[in-house]
Amino acid sequence: MSELSMMITVTDRSREGKLRKLYEENGATVSFVTLGRGTATSQVLDMFGLENAEKAIIHTVVTDTSFKEIKKQLERRFQIDVPGTGVVFLVPLASVGGKKQLSFLLGEQEFVKDEEKTLKNTEYELIIVTANQGYSEKIMDAARAAGAGGGTILHAKGTGMKGGEKFFGFVLADEKEMIYIVARRDGRDKIMQAIMAEAGIRDKAQAICYSLPVTATAGMRLYRPSDEEA
Repeated sequence: MSELSMMITVTDRSREGKLRKLYEENGATVSFVTLGRGTATSQVLDMFGLENAEKAIIHTVVTDTSFKEIKKQLERRFQIDVPGTGVVFLVPLASVGGKKQLSFLLGEQEFVKDEEKTLKNTEYELIIVTANQGYSEKIMDAARAAGAGGGTILHAKGTGMKGGEKFFGFVLADEKEMIYIVARRDGRDKIMQAIMAEAGIRDKAQAICYSLPVTATAGMRLYRPSDEEA
């Protein structure tokens, strides 16, 4: 039985379209793309034959079955296993805020939901919210009211969807915002439920949220409830 993961791809922007096409061919038709820039020193770049190029970071939900085939084709068609061609890695998905949202994220991939599993010793989780642009304040207000301490907002573009296309009767927009919220695992459900209630798919924000396990944290002052609140 397949399990779900967030597949994160870091590649040169010039290769983004070709990689997304590969993912779509394997049923992973929905991705969210943010832009970045490599930070390696010139010495490291020279060592690995890399250029300090602008990067595309592609977020795609995949099943383990889909990823096995994607990995083969990445190595065969794009030589992804050769240094300097890009990086692809998986992070296990902890939860998704709603069945319709899960169906949307999976695209054309087949998946049978198993009993929810959690990694041991994961005190925190990263909640990722994707929504139409302009609704981040509304989403953060709902998250804070449910106990979240704060978030980070990234501008992104949804792929695998066309402007004006409908999902369960609601029009989808291409331009997106991604909001990263680190929260305690025992408070995750309350935060996600609050976001979906205030800004879910029936709202103009059309928010979709899911969470990833955080196995370690450093340098972050995270919200901790008092003994009475706990």
